[in-house]
This record gives sequence, structure tokens and C-alpha cells, in this order.
Amino acid sequence: MCSSLALLSLHGCPVARLGEKDTGGMNVYVLQLARELARRGRRVDVFTRCHDPDDPQIVQLEDGARVIHLKAGPYDTGKYELVNYIPEFLDALYGFQRAEQSRYDLIHTHYWLSGRAGMILSREWDCPHFTTFHTLAKTKLRARAGEREPLLREDIETLVMSDADKIVVSTDEEREDVIRLYGAPERKIETVPAGVDLSVFSPVDQRAARRDLGIEEENVLLYVGRIEPLKGIDVLLRAAPLMECSEDLRLLVVGGSPGSDAELDRLKSLASELGIDDSVTFTGSVAQSELPTYYSAADAFVLPSHAESFGLAALEAMACGTPAVVSRVGGLKTFIDSGVSGYLVPWRCPESFAQRLDVLVASPDLRDAMGRAARKKALSMGWGHVAERLLDHYASSLTADACWQEMAGD
Repeated sequence: MCSSLALLSLHGCPVARLGEKDTGGMNVYVLQLARELARRGRRVDVFTRCHDPDDPQIVQLEDGARVIHLKAGPYDTGKYELVNYIPEFLDALYGFQRAEQSRYDLIHTHYWLSGRAGMILSREWDCPHFTTFHTLAKTKLRARAGEREPLLREDIETLVMSDADKIVVSTDEEREDVIRLYGAPERKIETVPAGVDLSVFSPVDQRAARRDLGIEEENVLLYVGRIEPLKGIDVLLRAAPLMECSEDLRLLVVGGSPGSDAELDRLKSLASELGIDDSVTFTGSVAQSELPTYYSAADAFVLPSHAESFGLAALEAMACGTPAVVSRVGGLKTFIDSGVSGYLVPWRCPESFAQRLDVLVASPDLRDAMGRAARKKALSMGWGHVAERLLDHYASSLTADACWQEMAGD
């Protein structure tokens, strides 16, 4: 039985404010997984780096679940430079472990940086290593012209896949990418879809939500997530003026850090060029507890992404009873039934998105029916299901490991 786990999320703190640079679905995944595992009687420590001098070393998430902040490089170190501080991160982790005299039955790492650290830890601790990448360099590079990823990342992803005991992916498409692009052994891969926190994400009365947000327009569209070119937010901005309801439209873009985000500045300039800057609100990041109000205020959630390993924000919107109009990519295809709970748009062009959004905005009955179907689908995808499936895989790996060690002893 796996009673004590170490989750590694070196670059992404699960208690960081969502929507800011390098924070998004992965942070939510690690946070919710830790909580659900603890609720099932496991002791879980999530190790991440300090991002701010005010970060407390220990943040209690639940009884049995903690986030541990460790020093690993200067606070403002860029994500891709963090590979140089993995030794410092590990030294701090070993020091914490010795001070507490703790031990762990299994390691589950998140993202390639954590995976590299997990390789070393699993040898040191003689325990199984599960890894989840959340995004893959080779997949991103094929999804959008102009994407840049260091070759070192590809090399480390390949190395971690070769070394880890299990590779956990969210979709069958990600599974195929891991096999086809990286040559990972199929026997190592387990597909476990991500989930949604149903205790947080549920419908709010739309009129009340709009009143709370100060929205007066009749038609409301919403994007929530990181502000980066891969998300295709420019497609949404270009679609807005093409819509028949463009004169009475409010477009909310939630995420980013105003004043310190080059992509956000580019999108604001684009909105001005398109003549829609008065119709677009760039909110910056908001607390997760506020997101149900935003999701519920919208007629549709829109994600014109070039690539998505899963697309957690779309599932959160669906849990709030809001249809999702998204690109037909990655994990989005696995939980959105096009024409039933939203629309999967096969072309990332403004005209295609404007057409689908016009249909939804002009048809309240259709929109309500899709919202109900979206909510029903989300209800079957709570984080509890994710934790249960992963615990089964953890147990199988530990059993196999114990049997191998027993045979080796013979």
C-alpha cells in the first residue's frame, strides 16, 4: 500500500495565483491531486521552489497534505534556467527530509524539470517514480509555427521517459505522442484524464454573476488561462468584430499580469487595432474562488488553442453550466461532445469561431441545453475519480517492485 507520497512540481507552485506567468492547469492538477490523496488517508508532501521571499516554508493544504517551499536559484529565475538549480533543489529537499526523518513510498513528478529531479530521488530513495509532463516540447513545436523550446528539454523528456517506472498521460492522443515522438515503451504509459473540483465549480445565477462583475452587455464571451501565443487568444479577438452581436458584446480575458506581460501588451494593442478595445476587459489573474462567477456570467467559454494536453479551464466552465467553443485539439476532444456540450472548431480561424459563437449567442434554448449537457459531463469527472485511479496504479507499481525485490533477494 502506498501510504506516503512525494509530489514534485519544481517550477510550478500549486498555491500560486493562477493565470500569472507559468501558472495554470498543472498547478491545479498538483493541488487537487494532493488534497484528494490526503483525503484517502495518504500522507502527501508537494515539493516546489520558493518563488517569493515571503513564501512560508510549509503550507498546509489538508490534514496529511502539505506544500514545501525549497530554495532553488534566485526568485526571478526564468523557467528554462531552473535546470541549473536542480542540484540546489535536491540538496534543500534532502535537508528537509533529514530534519523530519521522513520517508516516501513513491515519487510522482510533474513537468520535465521535476522529472529530472525525480530520476535522482528515486535512486536515492529506492522507490518507484511516476511522471506526468502536462505539456511536451515536441508536441508544442508541431502545433504552432514560431514556438521555441530548448533542445535540452526534449533530451531530458526522453531521458525521464526512459527512466521512469510509469508515465501518466491525460489522453490517448498524448499517449500516442509519447510513443511516436519519444519512443517511450507502451507498457509504461497509463492514461488518467484530469478532473475538476466540483465543490468549487458549480453554476451561479447568470444575472447575479454579471451584476457582480459590472457587466451590462447582453452577450458575454470568456477566456480563462495563461496569456501566451499557443493559446490562440488573438483568434478570439479577431472573431469578436465578425460576430453579428459585436455591438452589444463584452469579451473577458482572464489571466496574465498587467504591466509585466509582453504577450498581454500585444493582445491589448491588437484589440485597439481591431477597434474593439472598449468591448474587451483584460482582468489579469483572479482567485480561483472567483472563477465560477466569471464562468457563469458568460454565454460561452472560448479556447482557440493551438495545442492542449487536456484543457482544464474548459472543464471548469462546463462544471458551471457554460458551453465551451474550443479548438479541436488534444484533450479537449475527449470530454467535449461537439454540438451537445459545446463546439469543437476544426480550423483556428476567426471566421469559424465567430460562426459557432453566433449560433450560441442567438439561441438561448440551445445554449441552455448545451450548458446542462456540459454540467452533466463535468459531474462525472471529479478529482476523486482521478485520485482513485492513480492510487490503483501506484499500488500495482509498488506490488510489482516488491515482488522484483523479493526475487532479487532469492
